[in-house]
Amino acid sequence: MSKDQMTPLERLQAYGQGNAIDRLPCVPIVGNTAARVIGVKVSQLPTNGKLLAEAQIAAYRRFGYDIIRIFTDLYGQAEAMGAVIRYPEDETAYLELPAITDVSQIDSLKPVDPYRDGNLPHHLEAMKIAVAEVGKEVVVTGALTCPFTNASFLIGAENLTRLVAKKPEAVHRLCQLSLETCLNYAKAIIDTGCTPSLTDPMSSSTIISPKQFKEFSFPYLKQLIDYIHSRGKAVTLHICGKTAKVWELMAEAGADCISIDNAASLSEAKTKVGHKLRLMGNVKPSEIMLQGSPADVRLGVLSGVKEAYDNPKGYIVASGCSLPTETPFANIDAMLDAVREIGYPITQEKLNHLEQRWLK
Repeated sequence: MSKDQMTPLERLQAYGQGNAIDRLPCVPIVGNTAARVIGVKVSQLPTNGKLLAEAQIAAYRRFGYDIIRIFTDLYGQAEAMGAVIRYPEDETAYLELPAITDVSQIDSLKPVDPYRDGNLPHHLEAMKIAVAEVGKEVVVTGALTCPFTNASFLIGAENLTRLVAKKPEAVHRLCQLSLETCLNYAKAIIDTGCTPSLTDPMSSSTIISPKQFKEFSFPYLKQLIDYIHSRGKAVTLHICGKTAKVWELMAEAGADCISIDNAASLSEAKTKVGHKLRLMGNVKPSEIMLQGSPADVRLGVLSGVKEAYDNPKGYIVASGCSLPTETPFANIDAMLDAVREIGYPITQEKLNHLEQRWLK
């Protein structure tokens, strides 16, 4: 298998400038699989910045992908604001109790100080270490949960969706508080030398309507992205599930790249918004990356490349969402090996030839 001829940073910079590259950028979105790389428990990562950095740096070096994402779970900001998060010994954390149970308690919530509250200081420590150690060769990002999704963790998802219809002013108050937390955390992430990587699963059209997205998520998302842009950083935005009806709004909010879930279509996204922003995705994280074979992964990569390699604003091969913790190392290797074999520049003829060979 061919070796990389460029560092990830060189590759992304050249690709963005329209210059020659050795292969497409590739990002299997490694979260807690990094714990497996260094043989520690998942629960050890959120509370130990040095260990979290070690795991993510080791995973990057082991697989050779193009962007490091400092991430353990979605709840760091909400926990710092009072939500109760449960940390199973060796599984990803989950929300046990929201910070409040009733709108009458909203005024008790305060925006976070990311240098002091919850586990955020540990994540910032991990980002700082990663930037110092490998930041000259690879982009290091810090996961940031967007305002509407964070608001759902403050009062509970079911409560929030009910309030959207019954008490919209309360939802706006929660989103404004979440925005202030997001801005504080985004500033701290950027100050470490990292780039915020935005995740907003509750804004999915699977959960709220496009009209509700425009009213309750979009205004706060745009303010957050505007701030990140003001600091000279590009924005990648991931919203889980079905998102086709809000792609235009995601672009209008200022996203430079949207991460497409496997529930959505790359070719449709290319047609609708590919002239406005870069696309990233969307190999199935569970069905293919976790449960499939390396051959399945190669074909999954090829399918995405065939759909989006000619996207006007560019394309990054990636999993459709964060990889499950137990994703086989061989499948992550297969993703990178596939993009290396596809190489660059890409032609439809070459893709057809590879498909015929990989199907055998």
